[in-house]
Amino acid sequence: MVEGLAILAIFPISFVVVTALRSFIKNRQTKPSLPPGPVPIPLLGNILSINTKEPWLTYTQWHAVYGQIILSGDLVFARILDQDVVVINSQHVAQALLDKRSGIYSDRPYIATLEPCGWSINFVFTGYNDEWRRCRRIFHQTFRPDSALKFRPMQMRRAREMIVNLIDEPHHYHSHFATFTSSVGMSAIYDYQPSARDDPLVQIMENALIIDMEMMTPERAALLKAFPFLLKLPDWCWGSSIKHNARTSANRMREMTDVPFRYTQQHMADSSSLGQLSMVAENLRRMEKQDEASKPMFETALKKAATTGMIGAYETTTSTLMAFALAMVSYPDVQRRAQAETNSVMGSDRLPAFEDRASLPYVESILRETLRWQPVAPLGIPHATSSDDIYDGYFIPKGATIIYNIWGISRDEKRYPDASRFMPERFLDVNGALTDDDPAGYIFGSGRRACPGRYTVDATLWSAIATMLATVEFSFAKDDQDKMIDFTPRFTTGLTQYFVSLFHYILLSLTVSSF
Repeated sequence: MVEGLAILAIFPISFVVVTALRSFIKNRQTKPSLPPGPVPIPLLGNILSINTKEPWLTYTQWHAVYGQIILSGDLVFARILDQDVVVINSQHVAQALLDKRSGIYSDRPYIATLEPCGWSINFVFTGYNDEWRRCRRIFHQTFRPDSALKFRPMQMRRAREMIVNLIDEPHHYHSHFATFTSSVGMSAIYDYQPSARDDPLVQIMENALIIDMEMMTPERAALLKAFPFLLKLPDWCWGSSIKHNARTSANRMREMTDVPFRYTQQHMADSSSLGQLSMVAENLRRMEKQDEASKPMFETALKKAATTGMIGAYETTTSTLMAFALAMVSYPDVQRRAQAETNSVMGSDRLPAFEDRASLPYVESILRETLRWQPVAPLGIPHATSSDDIYDGYFIPKGATIIYNIWGISRDEKRYPDASRFMPERFLDVNGALTDDDPAGYIFGSGRRACPGRYTVDATLWSAIATMLATVEFSFAKDDQDKMIDFTPRFTTGLTQYFVSLFHYILLSLTVSSF
């Protein structure tokens, strides 16, 4: 009797198992496959195959491997620990996904270091939600193309102040670049006019970003995601340094956010002219007209927009100017040709102005090549998918981290032959006119999360580069025997790639002389 019941029970169980198995096989047969990529190992995925210091090199190698196997190698799938990752390796695919399907590809992945280090104040990392839209709207009102024009006189004035500092103290060129970019940012955002050297508010910002760039690395984010208890260790315990550094970072970021914001608030009433051009003052006036219930939310969004603008202006612009300096030292023929062009347009009577930009195509090509040659954000800021998607027959899952391999695009030998060489003429046609290829189209990101301040950054970079080419000369440093000091440029990585400034006066000194 019992055996008969057992036999009868086997039939429905077997039916359920067979049905589920058939459904699984059918789904595997009909569901699109993931994009091609390296075979992951259990638990770790592909993390052991990635150059964690310079992951863009690994992703570019994968593109070469899987691009040879199939035509769709512009998308590569990998798994890093438990996270699905899709790497975009071409501008065409980036436009197809990040631009044309931006409703799916505009979110951000979880980054474990954001809250502990105080970086949630940077709305670049905010998810695709209403808070991000409020911050973006505030930012766009000030830095959209037509509105950003009002900053040009200030940008040119700051560039000329930088030249004076370079001539006085050429060995401190990195500090002068940083002062220039931060002064432009503080003027545009807070209408704060920092002193040319050793300004206290500039120092607050630099102190915050030095430790923040060390803390906000992918390695630390992965470590905190895997072992969140590290933030709860007692101070005396081994391994508590990451908690201590995160607390220091958060405190400095809070100071960087609040001090200049209070400056604008306190000085708006003292002068009717103060803040007429600054983002914070303009929006504080708008906030006065709002109802009391909405003011706290608006003020939070304004603080986030302002801090985000300062971080972006300081780090990326300073790093790009360092790349420009390295190029001028390494390729003196480029510098001489640019100097000849500026001399032919301005002569010796005046300095460049924005009205001269169209007449200086070679200078423009140097700016483009600087952006391409050493992109300061080789992988941009990762996106995340908010729903499943299918592209070119491949399945892209919801919640996947989307990495835009800007470095790989900048090193595409088909598009940029001899890509590792600094060659501004690649952006000029046979008649010496600029081509349609502008790296700014991918360097500043793509889609709804593209850099909203790109037009202001572009003008800041042009004002600095054009003014330096017209007034100073970069060259290798020399030792006591008047011999050029050989050096190998080194990079450090954080959220972006930038030149090591520590001991820069030993590794890469510049002789700067006025014409």
